[in-house]
Amino acid sequence: MAVVYLLLAALVASFHAHATYGDDPRPWPASLAALAAAGRLRTDSNATVPASTDFGNITTALPAAVLFPASPADVAALLSAAYSTPGWPYTIAFRGRGHSLMGQAFAPGGVVVNMPSLGDAAAPPRINVSADGRYVDAGGEQAWIDVLRAALKRGVAPRSWTDYLHLTVGGTLSNAGISGQTFRHGPQISNVFELDVITGRGEMVTCSKELNADLFDAVLGGLGQFGVITRARIAVEPAPARARWVRLLYTDFATFAADQERLTAPRPGGAFGPMSYVEGSVHVNRSLAGSLNSTGFFSDADLARIVALAAGRNATAVYSIEATMNYHGDATAVDQELRSVLDELRFEKGFAFQRDVTYVEFLDRVHNEEVALDKAGMWRVPHPWVNMFVPRSRIADFDRGVFKGILQGTDIAGPLIVYPINKAKWDDSMSAATPAEEVFYVVSLLFSSVPNELAQMQKQNQRILRFCDLAGIGYKAYLSRYTDRGDWMRHFGDKWGRFAAMKDKYDPKKLLSPGQDIFN
Repeated sequence: MAVVYLLLAALVASFHAHATYGDDPRPWPASLAALAAAGRLRTDSNATVPASTDFGNITTALPAAVLFPASPADVAALLSAAYSTPGWPYTIAFRGRGHSLMGQAFAPGGVVVNMPSLGDAAAPPRINVSADGRYVDAGGEQAWIDVLRAALKRGVAPRSWTDYLHLTVGGTLSNAGISGQTFRHGPQISNVFELDVITGRGEMVTCSKELNADLFDAVLGGLGQFGVITRARIAVEPAPARARWVRLLYTDFATFAADQERLTAPRPGGAFGPMSYVEGSVHVNRSLAGSLNSTGFFSDADLARIVALAAGRNATAVYSIEATMNYHGDATAVDQELRSVLDELRFEKGFAFQRDVTYVEFLDRVHNEEVALDKAGMWRVPHPWVNMFVPRSRIADFDRGVFKGILQGTDIAGPLIVYPINKAKWDDSMSAATPAEEVFYVVSLLFSSVPNELAQMQKQNQRILRFCDLAGIGYKAYLSRYTDRGDWMRHFGDKWGRFAAMKDKYDPKKLLSPGQDIFN
């Protein structure tokens, strides 16, 4: 199979060697010929094959060409040529660090734009903190870890994060960008002041809530359908120095959920409590020890106690709240404040665990897991993930049907994440779709698979989704990909009409981000 794949790549490369496109004998338009001559618009297999895979490792699709832009003007040249050239045969996708799950950043037989080329060392710096320390301007190709490092030099940091920082700014803003800070600050898309976008017409547009607001709202959470983000102006705050990091264990889901909601609910007047980050996780009984051990948080003695607790309670699942209290000054004051918070919670007594780490160490925690898994050969495997937003009123049903039902008796590799967020912190005029309830839960089932188990795991995922559909859970998919227009219309609900109208306005030839399978 590998030989066939390499022969296919070589055939495509040979076919396009003369700077023509598709099976059309015409050369690239004049506006792109210089990019091809400079080696920035490439059709060789060394360029196209890497752009045909992603983190999901489930599907592949070979593009005809890859653009390695030196500046946003190169991207604009490609999109302008695509829009203005009669019979243009290519769709166009934008690739950041390749972390899509099901080919969302693919352009089968089309052109993939390799966005990290914009941040090559030879280019001018594309991360700049404002003089007043109120925001950071970052190129859409920049990784959040690099944004963090640059901002910390000025004593500030973005307010809202994702759990994994080695993703690009443009990539997460095209979806939503969520993590344990979302309950307090909203998703990353709610923390953006301004964007530079190149639309499907090839126009370079600056937009904000005050300027070209329809494009601004459409692009944020818009799945790459209207244009590509080349710069984002991101809100920042004074950066803490350290984080008190705690994990609390539960054997009862209702108590676990109630305590999460206590920590994430706004107080009278709208202010939040002292916790900076709150997420939850589920450890299903058969995989309990391995799941807890993979966090790297618990000692062997801790693990033995937790396993004994689950056996003593006859618990089919153990639940964990993970939370931080960020701080700058006196650790003693943090001890006192944290104690007052924990005194109000109903976790299993004696099963509170804590660490004190630097702020960066906490935010970049998943990268350490990546390094370890990569060394063990377990990072670059299929990732049949299920991500969704579940209404608060149905999260207990999801627990009974999935965690205590479908997943019982299975060997699970990968974290199961569950935590509440507040809809009031989302801007409903943006494209991202969420449930109607004021509180909903992020559910991320981050499965890893070896190839011979992939089909079985995909069937399991279908069982989970079928259960949710039949039970009327009313979830909204996140980071997912539908292949049916009707499913996308149901996903966006009341937003669909505006979403389709913005597509007609900003990408009328329906060229952009075909891997999402929305309009193609």
